[in-house]
Amino acid sequence: MQLSPLSQLGWCPYFAAQPLHTEPAPASSVPARVVVEYQDRYHLQGADGLLWAQLSGGLLRDARRDRLQRPAVGDWVAVQPAAGDGMGTISGCYQRRSCFVRQAAGRRPGLQVVAANVDTVFVVTEFGPDFSPRRIERYLTTVHESGARAVLVLNKLDLATDPDGVLDEARALAAGVPVLAVSATCGRGLDSLREHLAPTQTAALVGSSGVGKSTLINWLSASERQKTAPVREHDGRGRHTTTHRELIVLPGEAILIDTPGMRALQLWTADDGLRTTFQDIEALAESCRFRDCGHGREPGCAVRRAVERKRLAPERLASYHNLRREIADLPAHRRPEAVARARAASNQLRRARSRR
Repeated sequence: MQLSPLSQLGWCPYFAAQPLHTEPAPASSVPARVVVEYQDRYHLQGADGLLWAQLSGGLLRDARRDRLQRPAVGDWVAVQPAAGDGMGTISGCYQRRSCFVRQAAGRRPGLQVVAANVDTVFVVTEFGPDFSPRRIERYLTTVHESGARAVLVLNKLDLATDPDGVLDEARALAAGVPVLAVSATCGRGLDSLREHLAPTQTAALVGSSGVGKSTLINWLSASERQKTAPVREHDGRGRHTTTHRELIVLPGEAILIDTPGMRALQLWTADDGLRTTFQDIEALAESCRFRDCGHGREPGCAVRRAVERKRLAPERLASYHNLRREIADLPAHRRPEAVARARAASNQLRRARSRR
């Protein structure tokens, strides 16, 4: 069956049935998906092809007040196209199905939407210097909280000296998550990655700089659309080449979002994501003497007993404690549940005003 142009981009009844997430859209507005986000303008794709647009005044004010209101790559928006090749106007954003969010780095910390409306997130690392159990746990926690499905991809299999040992460690970290071993340069294992892509479904690649995300995209898209750079000779690390997030429709009509490498991933998550990532610790905690056991010095702690009996790595428990503290230290008004309540109240007020 031939899909419509919007369906090929991921448009589905979920978006068609909902009112706009922001201000009412003019009658001439049409739905489009964000392909690339620049500082003050957007590259969109709709039923009639690509177009440029900027935020309306009301949406821009909302975005300045709350960064999560700002459309991001993967979002569906209502846009009023301009005549010819002019700049259109984005008047609203449809409610997201999923949202990969991190705390933005830099002098002005805040929230940043990395990718929106994603079904599967490929967390890409490598058989080499980038492989970090603690970083993998951090990524998986963020993916689980986003509402997307996680797949862990270990690239550069051709450079691995102990692939079985690294894979065993990765599988222990990623309970219930598919773990793929691939080589983007040699083509090994890449068919297993394609099995996690489907027409009209959206996947995103996230990971550190230089792990080979651009090379993977070139293979999946059967073209040299992304720049790549060789690894550095002195430490075997790749070089950062992707500079912006971009949505790409692959051959076979699957959709992929490429993201720049992240030097750091600061959490913006609730406890649900943490519990999913550390299912082994949560299962052990069911046998603790106290329901609110902190897995420290409390008597009858099954988690500490597992560490003592070498059934649980002490480094994994330390990582669990560290991420719990990081979540607990988030300002109350920035926690996901608080932001969701505030946004729901804001949207209700906006809709009430529009009906006057």
